[in-house]
Amino acid sequence: MMNRAIVEATALGVLLAACLAVWWGARGRRVLSDGGVVERESIRNEFDRLQRAALRWLTTTDHKDVGLLYIVFGTVAGVWGGIDAMMMRTELLTPAADIWTPETYNALFTTHGLTMLIFFAAPVFFGIGNYVLPLLLGADDMAFPRVNAIGFWLLPPALLLARAGLFIQVGGQLLNLVLPAEPIRFLLTVREVGVGWTLYAPLSIQSPNPQLDLLLLGLHLSGIATTIGAINFIATVFYERADDVTWASLDIFSWNMLVTSGLALFAFPLLGSAIVMLLLDRNFGTTFFTSDGGGALLWQHLFWFWGHPEVYILFLPATGLMSLLLPKFVGRKLFGFRAVVYSTLGLSVLSFGVWAHHMFVTGIDPRIGASFMAVSIAIAVPSAIKVFNWLTTMWDGNIRMTAPLILCAGGIGTFIIGGVTGVFLAVIPIDILYHGTYYVVGHFHLIVVGIIPFMMIAASYYWYPLITGRWYDRRLARFQSVLLVFGGTVAFMTLLVIGGLGLPRRQAIYPAEFQLAQQIATVGSYVVGISALLWLYNMLASYWQGDRVESTDPWNLKKTNQFTNEWQWFEARMVDRYDMTPTEPETVRRSYAPEAEAASSLSSGAVGSTWRIVASNASLAAIGGFVGTVLMAGGLGTAALVGVFDLVSLIELAELVGLPPNPILGVGLFLVGGTVTWPLLFLAFSDYLPGRMLFETGLVFATIISSGFILAFYTGQSGLALVGYLAFVLVAHWAYGLGLTVTFRYLQTRRRDRLEAGDA
Repeated sequence: MMNRAIVEATALGVLLAACLAVWWGARGRRVLSDGGVVERESIRNEFDRLQRAALRWLTTTDHKDVGLLYIVFGTVAGVWGGIDAMMMRTELLTPAADIWTPETYNALFTTHGLTMLIFFAAPVFFGIGNYVLPLLLGADDMAFPRVNAIGFWLLPPALLLARAGLFIQVGGQLLNLVLPAEPIRFLLTVREVGVGWTLYAPLSIQSPNPQLDLLLLGLHLSGIATTIGAINFIATVFYERADDVTWASLDIFSWNMLVTSGLALFAFPLLGSAIVMLLLDRNFGTTFFTSDGGGALLWQHLFWFWGHPEVYILFLPATGLMSLLLPKFVGRKLFGFRAVVYSTLGLSVLSFGVWAHHMFVTGIDPRIGASFMAVSIAIAVPSAIKVFNWLTTMWDGNIRMTAPLILCAGGIGTFIIGGVTGVFLAVIPIDILYHGTYYVVGHFHLIVVGIIPFMMIAASYYWYPLITGRWYDRRLARFQSVLLVFGGTVAFMTLLVIGGLGLPRRQAIYPAEFQLAQQIATVGSYVVGISALLWLYNMLASYWQGDRVESTDPWNLKKTNQFTNEWQWFEARMVDRYDMTPTEPETVRRSYAPEAEAASSLSSGAVGSTWRIVASNASLAAIGGFVGTVLMAGGLGTAALVGVFDLVSLIELAELVGLPPNPILGVGLFLVGGTVTWPLLFLAFSDYLPGRMLFETGLVFATIISSGFILAFYTGQSGLALVGYLAFVLVAHWAYGLGLTVTFRYLQTRRRDRLEAGDA
């Protein structure tokens, strides 16, 4: 067995040395005034300069500096937690625990989870918020600059306390080379915590490891830091906005940071209280979470009442960045801005009402479980609104294939998969089946890795010119982005599959038949790790070697009317410092403006009350749907004749809704659905995607719904029969889409002509 502490400390040391080497190499390329010879005096000057820089960074209260400190701290923590993950995945290359012991594996997934959730994601988002939020608001600084700095400086000691076990263990082992074991026995017995990142009682109470107490103190300190930061964000948004920044014109990222801060303000004090109670149970014999007191379930309730909002504390800033960045690279303003804001508010409220869905397997009262199941399913609605608005923003846009755009598109894809798989987990019977498997790991990581780091890196690329005045290596950034999306998808989709097959999670040893899948997931994880290192190299090296920005509008945002406040600040600074001429575009592309769009299919040509409009359009849709269904039946009938479509699936359709297993009833249901349900959805869909021909929208709609048909009516075809089944279903649905749209358009035109004739 390998020594985990030595390996991890060595990995951190090598990575730090590599960063210093990049820094030294990049600085060494500068041409010195003395012909390139580094003299003793120049070294002394450099040392003095470093001292002044260190003093400045230790005492600064400027929001931009504090923001960078947050980002650097979060990056260090993320790399540390990432090393944990790589070591964990390395162990899972083989079914047996032959690299680390099971105890070491438990410690790895404990520290990986806590480091990533507490010390990586939230600090990085707080750093981004600190840097850009005052610029977006037109404020000079955060509301309480000194408190802001204090909030940050609580985090480094918190991380060191939480991860002190590694240093104590390494120190003890080094001292043991020259000292006997007895005097340093305490150092040799301390280990990183291995009770799981949820710290469930009674194990967390009974564990004799003193590092667990240090971990709890570190978590408590980080909670205080987060609460301080949240208060500062809320005060800044409320009181530091410029006069022209109203609630209606507040940017979407500031909205998300405001809501996130509100969540943190309610969630973290509760975690702090629970941690204090756990410390008292461990050290003073209280009974908050013991069987003769509140019981172990009380800890789970308190933990998840913080834990589930914590997921949204990490998720909402990422969605804010997505909503902010995506429009910049598709040339259109965010579609449905108000809907996105309302969905953010909805998520924040609902996130506090779903904690017990983590506890379905604890045997809670079924009536309570059912209510939490309903709320957990309902939380998918505001999430879906965001996704639809992002997709709609991209629709008909002028897409620029930059690194941030690749990450945005990849993040949407992984979030859709992660979100949909989460809906299944909200259902009690399915959750009980999959709760202890890798399915949960795959679902969770497709969200927290699939969108949170993606958006962090996308933001770093987007604002890199603003922060440094230089460009990063854009080709390397595109490659790194593709690599990250690919690696994340391979790793976590594989976990989703093996979890669906029933492989238990949180175990270092697993059945041999899952070895290939585990190896594929590990390779995907390594790709993610390599991608992260490439990003880090790009950021460091480009800081000294990157091309200087030679435009006040490096992303050509003026061309699409999206030259927002922070870039206006950047332009003013470039003009003042470097006497640059403000960049002006030759042409300006019209951004999406709902009031300027053509009338929608729902209201085009209609007059009278809303009820008349709805009734009229519903009748047109029903006629169009009927025609489309008849055309579709021709394609499906042909498929049935050639033997690639089994009519028994229609019988199953009747059984599904509680009717007798009769094929005629199944056909009737199919006809009703095609006439009523899908046309109404099509109307909403076509109204949601303006600017395209109805005919084209119908084909897209039919193609999308065909995927559901393929799954619902699949009856075990394979080989050529399966190919034929897929082809006939697709063609039949296109026929449906054509019939629906052509009929609808024809009737709509007739109605408009009739109305115009009446008016004349």
